[in-house]
Amino acid sequence: MQKRQMRLVAFLKAGPTCHHHGMWRHPETDNGFLEPDWYEHIARVLEKGCFDGLFFADVLGIYDYYNRSFATMVGKGGALSLLDPLPILAMMARVTRHIGLGATLSTTFHNPYQIARTLGTLDILSKGRMAWNVVTSASNLEARNFGFEAIPGREERYGRADEVLEACMALWQSWDEGALVIDKETGRFADPAKLHYADYRGEWVRTRGPLTVPRSPQGHPVIMQAGSSGPGKAFAARWAEMIFTLQHTAQDMRRFRSEMRAAIEAAGRDPDHCAVLPSVDPIIGETVSIAREKQDFVNSLVDPELGMALMSSHIGTDLSRFPIDQPVVDLPLEEGSRGSFEVILQGTRAEGLTLGEAAKRFATSELAPQIVGTPVQVADQLEAMFTSEACDGFILTPTVSPGTWEQFSRAVVPILQKRGLMRSSYEGATLRENLRAGAKPRDTAQGRAA
Repeated sequence: MQKRQMRLVAFLKAGPTCHHHGMWRHPETDNGFLEPDWYEHIARVLEKGCFDGLFFADVLGIYDYYNRSFATMVGKGGALSLLDPLPILAMMARVTRHIGLGATLSTTFHNPYQIARTLGTLDILSKGRMAWNVVTSASNLEARNFGFEAIPGREERYGRADEVLEACMALWQSWDEGALVIDKETGRFADPAKLHYADYRGEWVRTRGPLTVPRSPQGHPVIMQAGSSGPGKAFAARWAEMIFTLQHTAQDMRRFRSEMRAAIEAAGRDPDHCAVLPSVDPIIGETVSIAREKQDFVNSLVDPELGMALMSSHIGTDLSRFPIDQPVVDLPLEEGSRGSFEVILQGTRAEGLTLGEAAKRFATSELAPQIVGTPVQVADQLEAMFTSEACDGFILTPTVSPGTWEQFSRAVVPILQKRGLMRSSYEGATLRENLRAGAKPRDTAQGRAA
């Protein structure tokens, strides 16, 4: 009987930080985020480490909630997306063969035909390795960059998101398998009977089709989603094949996964076809004391004021107006993402953190757990969460770049592989096949016979 195997996905951003907002200041961080070779190296390292995938988080603007200015965010290097990830993913696809490649695109600001055409193209060129991290966006600053005065309400955003997904699926399905013939002798290029109009008409979205892009090897990109609000969870239950979540303890993870699996089953889908992946930040040392020293050092690089600006951006409220010793639970929520605010509350309520304390904590890992220890101890902690069914694997975020990826792949991955908790090679040809390959225990002898 082969064990259920954990899924591993790397969290990336085209800028100076990921979750840890002191990362760019670390002496071992290579701030080569404007160089193609930097991204290509990371992709190769992660593929050598047998990661299922990587994905880029993205922000369509520069946050300016704090003090009504972007000065702190820009000046201190926080939450900046300096490049469009799509061309980067195309470059990463060229230097890899197996690892999944995820892009974040907003259903609020991007047209479904554009999304389907761009991601469909990348899915073909990568031989079926693309994923789409679906976001609805939540900030007015992004809305203004796209010509709107304000972001639509949450219900409308998720209603539109459902329609955008339906429209994209109709477009991706407008080419049947085998539609391309390309027969030089007969002069038959394609079979018109295997090409269809989409003719999708919704309340917010319309598209005629057919898509210009033929069917990809996996049919359509893997759908990834990270909503924490009620509508976000309902959307994930309907569509998601990977769920990115911020949870603070194994108990929180277990509760969230159980809720999502029940919701997915209620939506008529197989819960084993959706990997629930909480975010964790691994910090590895030769000894536990070295690992703790590394943790203390990298966390000391976080600027407290940047933490205030980051929390302001996630909550959608200018926190400079409040005393830093005010409990976070007493903060009013004026606008922005309720899901993000709930994550912050969940991570601070038990400890009764003040605004200033929570801001510093938030900027170190955005309240994701830091997994600290020797390679064996880090593997032990990941195994304990995984085997207790708190998750289906992890979204890993770096504290040093690209050092975190190099060290984890070199030191922790072999331990997980030896324990049978991780693949040693890629089983499938597409991202979807690889995600599903280790989703649940299976009898390998029966599998071979079949």
